[in-house]
Amino acid sequence: MPDETIRDLLQRLDEGDRGANERLYPLVYDELRRMARGQLRGERAGHTLQATALANEAYLRLVGQEKMGARSRAHFLAIAGQAMRRILIDYARKRASEKRGGKDQRVDFEDVLDVAGVEPSTGWLSLEDALKRLETEHPEKVRVVEMRFFAGLTHEEIAEVMGVSVRTIERSWAFARAWLYRELSD
Repeated sequence: MPDETIRDLLQRLDEGDRGANERLYPLVYDELRRMARGQLRGERAGHTLQATALANEAYLRLVGQEKMGARSRAHFLAIAGQAMRRILIDYARKRASEKRGGKDQRVDFEDVLDVAGVEPSTGWLSLEDALKRLETEHPEKVRVVEMRFFAGLTHEEIAEVMGVSVRTIERSWAFARAWLYRELSD
């Protein structure tokens, strides 16, 4: 379906039309599953979080909000990427906590490495901590990372969502990647 149809449905959702939810879901579901599969790629065998569950949970969180504020298909996918990031981080924290006997127990870095298909040298919780540090100085760079890494948007789509040039996004992406590499390599 054209982006205008998705845009109209997103606007109707923000205006309180809950019926728009049922019409929007089939239009974005395949892309949400693609994003979720990308996030979960490389998972260990027997992992309990599946792409379908991640896509569904992200969608439910988004449409459950009073106002989502998505202006286009690309913007919706960017917001969905943020939701998937939060779901994966919550999942990693819960899993690490359960392995150590509860939330008050110490959580070792090695315990979360296998949670969600991130390279063994990083881990979701370390990535989350690094993104929070980056956000204190460069919040716009974190938005680019979220849209590129978590939502799988192209530089052109991110530029559209953020209202800047593609070249600005390319520079922000290069900066954020280098910054995160340095932070996660230490």
